[in-house]
Amino acid sequence: MTPLEKIQSSIGKEFTESPSPFMRWLNPIIVAAEPGTLEFKYQIRPEWLNPVGNLHGGVTAAIVDDIIGATMFSLNEAHFYTTINNVIDYFSSVTGNESIVAKTTIIKKGKQFINAECEIWNGDKSRLIAKGTSNLFKTEIKKHQ
Repeated sequence: MTPLEKIQSSIGKEFTESPSPFMRWLNPIIVAAEPGTLEFKYQIRPEWLNPVGNLHGGVTAAIVDDIIGATMFSLNEAHFYTTINNVIDYFSSVTGNESIVAKTTIIKKGKQFINAECEIWNGDKSRLIAKGTSNLFKTEIKKHQ
């Protein structure tokens, strides 16, 4: 089973089969998965909040980085990719006890570099919370498939 097929087999469920301990801690529910695009839903937890009760910007950035990394697995590439930058624009706040939806898109895929973006929306997708853009570099580390 390819990594993408493994992700697709968990649509509608928590992604407990992720090879990433951090992603398992974030505990997303897979909404959709196609080559180069993933959509995950997250339930905001109390430990993700800043002192005023909104989703912490660092958690938002971590979600962007993590789901973009998972998106690299959806491409079924032979090598790992590493993030070389992660730029986040914050547009709106979201409070605890809400859910958010993160969706990724590959903007450009070259031989060595990939540019990807992630939008994070509130649960009903009526308000854009943040948008992140990352560049990733192909490493020499091969995946075991």
